[in-house]
Amino acid sequence: MQIPFRFGRLLLLHAGLCLGISMPAWPQEAILHMFPIRPFNFDVGFSQRTFAPDNRVIGIQAGITVLQYGNLEARTIYQYYSNHGASFTTDQHSLYLNPRWNNFIDILDFPKSMPISRLIRHVLFGPLENRAVPYLGLLAGGTMPGPGNHAPGHLIGGQLGVRFPVARALSVDMALQYSQFGIDFAGEAGQTQQWLFTTGVRF
Repeated sequence: MQIPFRFGRLLLLHAGLCLGISMPAWPQEAILHMFPIRPFNFDVGFSQRTFAPDNRVIGIQAGITVLQYGNLEARTIYQYYSNHGASFTTDQHSLYLNPRWNNFIDILDFPKSMPISRLIRHVLFGPLENRAVPYLGLLAGGTMPGPGNHAPGHLIGGQLGVRFPVARALSVDMALQYSQFGIDFAGEAGQTQQWLFTTGVRF
């Protein structure tokens, strides 16, 4: 008779406890969460772009984490910036998906005597190495106004950031992201490349 794996594992654990034998620890299974702890974020962004207009821009963005599975999470972000000059006025709205891989450097958790991931954490985050949550992210969505001012323009990019939990319901987040998107500016359609530094909170 075949014993189901989960049931067999429980029997082995029970026998080990009864006999005083030290049993190996099995890794916890990842659980899918909808709207996990600290699902909301609010950030201020400082950007440098190559078109529309070619200068530094300050904007704001807000988002929500919809799903989380282990170290993977899916977020939705709305971003807005407004740039009013003497000869132009630009209001830009962007909405995009932002999947993230948290604690990605833990993939370098070797060798056991001195894990590479632990060294990186110590160098980058110092005394906060055990609280830091570094992450990699992707960006995919749209922006308005798009090229020609008729339809949304595409937005693609990536990000590298870190989050520091300061309380159960609050954490500080910083990220550097690169994106490319279509835009309409002063009646001219074009593609802009943007570097954006964001800092804000998750709650």
